[in-house]
Amino acid sequence: MASGMSAATTMMFALVPSGGHIVTTTDCYRRTRQFIQTILPKMGITATVIDPADITSLEKALHDNEVSLFFSESPTNPYLRCIDIEKVAKLCHKKGALVCIDGTFATPINQTSLTFGADIALNSVTKYFSGHNDVLAGSLSGSKEIIDAVKKVHNILGGVLDPNSAYLIIRGMKTLHLRVKQQNETALKLARALELHPKVHRLHYPGLESHPDHHIAKKQMHGFGGVVSFEVAGDLEATSRFIDSLKIPYIAPSLGGCESLVEQPTIISYWDQSAAERAMLGIKDNLVRFSCGIEAYEDIFSDIQQALKAV
Repeated sequence: MASGMSAATTMMFALVPSGGHIVTTTDCYRRTRQFIQTILPKMGITATVIDPADITSLEKALHDNEVSLFFSESPTNPYLRCIDIEKVAKLCHKKGALVCIDGTFATPINQTSLTFGADIALNSVTKYFSGHNDVLAGSLSGSKEIIDAVKKVHNILGGVLDPNSAYLIIRGMKTLHLRVKQQNETALKLARALELHPKVHRLHYPGLESHPDHHIAKKQMHGFGGVVSFEVAGDLEATSRFIDSLKIPYIAPSLGGCESLVEQPTIISYWDQSAAERAMLGIKDNLVRFSCGIEAYEDIFSDIQQALKAV
């Protein structure tokens, strides 16, 4: 489809009936949350939002509502929380609910959601699949029955991928496994190093034992992805100085390309929300999301070290 959001919204329109109910998670891509919480209610579709690891709340939501769909990312954006896909799928299927996992941060190289019981795997092809920061696209994978149902709505809504983007995606996928392997290695080394850095307050990466969902990531992921989120030991201005002092990464809200990208979510992705609204979503002023490219780890870490001196 023409974008990851096109894939997500078309899928929900196709699979969730009027009066249906969606269970989703607190930590997720902002625009997906907005669609679920502000657009779908106009069509009589309600939602329950739970913590990614809160199985008890999921069971309650399934008991109290006619749930049509469980939708979450794994790992999530930006705190890289992980869903126990197998456990969630078993619970949802008992109640007749479908499970869709957005695996954009993982890619199918690191995580094959369908083999753990998910009904639909969604990817923002804009990111790792194309891998060169020059395409907008999205994809859905699942059974023929499910995909045929989505296709019918897709044909009505549009969101068609253009031929040149399709060509660029084919090009990018030829090196997907090579790029992801290096980005996995770089991100894990970077996370381990930054976790010990005195100017980093907290590190979020599922490959670290300190991450709350590390045990889940170990069970269902082959690698832990190329994105590292961390909280700088400073305020909004100090974090901005750090971002501006970096020399290698581009400042941009995307991820998964050959070039490293960095963003301060408060300023870029959540710039139009108040401090109180950001606090409700857990978005901190000192949060940084770093997407590792394919540059040498030594160069990336050296750049981050020098930039942290500005904090």
